[in-house]
Amino acid sequence: MKLGVFTVLFSEKSLDDMLDHVAAKGIEGIELGTGGYPGDAHCKVDELLDNEQKQKDFMEKISKRGLSISALSCHSNPLHPQKHIASEADSVFLKTVKLAKQLGVPVVNTFSGCPGDHENAKYPNWPVSPWPNEYQEIVKWQWEEKIIPYWKEKAAFAQKHNVKIGLELHGGFSVHTPATLLRLREACGPAIGANLDPSHMWWQGIDPVESIKILGRENAIHHFHAKDTIIDQPNTNRNGLTDMTPYNDMQNRSWYFRTVGFGHDSKVWADIISTLRLYGYDYVVSIEHEDGLMSIDEGFTKAIQTLKPVMVKESIGEMWWT
Repeated sequence: MKLGVFTVLFSEKSLDDMLDHVAAKGIEGIELGTGGYPGDAHCKVDELLDNEQKQKDFMEKISKRGLSISALSCHSNPLHPQKHIASEADSVFLKTVKLAKQLGVPVVNTFSGCPGDHENAKYPNWPVSPWPNEYQEIVKWQWEEKIIPYWKEKAAFAQKHNVKIGLELHGGFSVHTPATLLRLREACGPAIGANLDPSHMWWQGIDPVESIKILGRENAIHHFHAKDTIIDQPNTNRNGLTDMTPYNDMQNRSWYFRTVGFGHDSKVWADIISTLRLYGYDYVVSIEHEDGLMSIDEGFTKAIQTLKPVMVKESIGEMWWT
């Protein structure tokens, strides 16, 4: 396994400065934003796509520092009911898949998106209750008319380009749990998998270790994010877990993101890493920083300090004791 980072953390740095910085910290894999919510500070798709010389120069900068690209990421909402928003997200995704193939990057990360509740809706609708029954009707329409048709087409496109799709299981989007990911994968094929982020499992009340087992049995983990979450139980008692309190009002939120090791201790993270290996994941663990209590550099450094001792770098091979 390799320790990586989602380089959107360092969007203010130039590509060269970012690469120097993360390489000096002992990082081996980088996840690069290509547009959408993460932006494209270090990977301009339109400049690189179909340009062999620029691609060669780009990859040399990365490889000479001992780094590799774990994924290209374009998180956005390609199912947004406002057509111009969905169209832009779709365009970036398609170009990102093409660029991933040309660069030899095996995974493109994004969100599943979330549609509205009818053809002329203006905003996404994310039902979280099976009753009143209208909510079930909305979900049925979304999956049958929007989610499955869209992702069936994109999965075929990605498979054609020898690229896997890592959907981040994130609240607010239609694919947000192991069950919804596997539902989409069953309908669209094995190109669909998870970019699994334990921070979003914790706040939904899902044990990340168990989510790894559920998805790992289906070989459905394509990429992995390392980010932590803390649950504030008194605030949860008041607000519930689907808490609409703004992220920056941390004292009153039910939960908030922390850097790795500050929501759950090293033993929990050792269990997460070990379970990933147990179920066949031997790829990059990509650090993502969204901790409102410490700077990016401090959070990044502390995440590395927590993860490095528990990373499994070498598999046993043959069990000599059996």
